Amino acid sequence: RLTQARPDGYVLMMTNIGMAASATLYRRLPYDVLTDFAPLGLVSDAAMTFIARPGFPAGNFGEYLAALKQQGEGLNLATAGLSSAANLCALLLHRTAGARATVVVFRGTGPAITEVMAGRIDLLCDQATNTVPFLRDGRLRAFAVTSTTRLPGLPDIPTTAEAGFPGLTMSTWHGLYAPAGTPEPAQERISAALRGALGEARLRARFADLLTEPATPERASIAFHRRFHAEEVARWKPIIEAAGQFAD
Repeated sequence: RLTQARPDGYVLMMTNIGMAASATLYRRLPYDVLTDFAPLGLVSDAAMTFIARPGFPAGNFGEYLAALKQQGEGLNLATAGLSSAANLCALLLHRTAGARATVVVFRGTGPAITEVMAGRIDLLCDQATNTVPFLRDGRLRAFAVTSTTRLPGLPDIPTTAEAGFPGLTMSTWHGLYAPAGTPEPAQERISAALRGALGEARLRARFADLLTEPATPERASIAFHRRFHAEEVARWKPIIEAAGQFAD
């Protein structure tokens, strides 16, 4: 566990949006996500895609939401677990629609996508990295992406903000952390190395293949990551509490 590691800059952790959600999902955590970790910089952001089974009766994202509002638990929606980005996206979807589908939890994205393609699951919100192969070959249809701008790899799919729902903007972010108490000079060296790596052409090309956006130098800084980390914990707390979803 990172919180038990010596804070010398040699033991690090890369984690994702689940870090922010866990602060509320687990009411008896043995650590504090705000004070027991040292954010060193964000690494990447990946948009989520709102998709539906083949033949789902919606022509655009507004109709997608309208169907959920009208049918509620008559529709089922796949997630990959309470702390997954897919589940957090589902919470935003339910809040925006004012209705809740029947949630079906799978052990990972692969089985969930398989069931959507087979028509046994109606809805799914999952990372573009996972869904893009099926979107490109036509086996799935995306109604919107949750990024602030359209994805270069999926230019015909509107953002949720373009569709009129800016509150559904989110990303599956990854960030680098050290134990709290790691000396500031060590933190700065690691953060600088991260920014250097994110500037390498080969890495950026690989991220582009995965429809993942590498963090800008600003977002990969310690100062930005500290602020963002706290903002994400604060953002997801009332959403999770309102849903009454807890993992303990």
